[in-house]
Amino acid sequence: MEPFNRVTGVAAPMMAANIDTDVIMPKQFLKGIDRNNLDKGVFFDRRFQTDGSPNPDFILNKPAWQGAQFLIVGPNFGCGSSREHAVWGLRQLGIRALIGTSFAGIFNDNCQRNGVLTLTLAAADIEQLAQAADNPETNSITVDLAQQQIEVAVNSINFTIDALKKHMLLEGHDAISYTLQYQQDIRTFELRHFASYPWLLTQG
Repeated sequence: MEPFNRVTGVAAPMMAANIDTDVIMPKQFLKGIDRNNLDKGVFFDRRFQTDGSPNPDFILNKPAWQGAQFLIVGPNFGCGSSREHAVWGLRQLGIRALIGTSFAGIFNDNCQRNGVLTLTLAAADIEQLAQAADNPETNSITVDLAQQQIEVAVNSINFTIDALKKHMLLEGHDAISYTLQYQQDIRTFELRHFASYPWLLTQG
């Protein structure tokens, strides 16, 4: 995965509560056998009109927010079904971080596994970020994961994050690559274990 250290980009406000994974990635985009082209499906019913043309009223289609890398979101973002496609699509669309007051648990875990940073802040901080993101003059922010700080307009907001989650994002690890760091330790344990219990290797 791409490491996340210090990222500067446009933030877009999406403050409705309970935006679920069916909205983020509609069911018709779950038919593929791989992860390709899921960026097209993200917020499909909101991003596009019935004739397939971009909806000019949708925030990510407006000129000042095209290519946004951050979403400032309402409470309980990512609720609904557990479809990981929602996170795959967001990442393919270029979203590096989601910032809100709360996230659905499985969705939050899926973000961690796929290199999308989720930050949970107090409501007052989210309001400040949403106001800045709503203004084309101030909608560029910087998220510094190493320093645990968000730079917005002339202010900065500190955030807390689980130490393991921070480490994995800084290093660009998913669960598999993180585990493989300990491949030799695992192999050493395996050899020692089977040496002590050789009957486990007996063919039936």
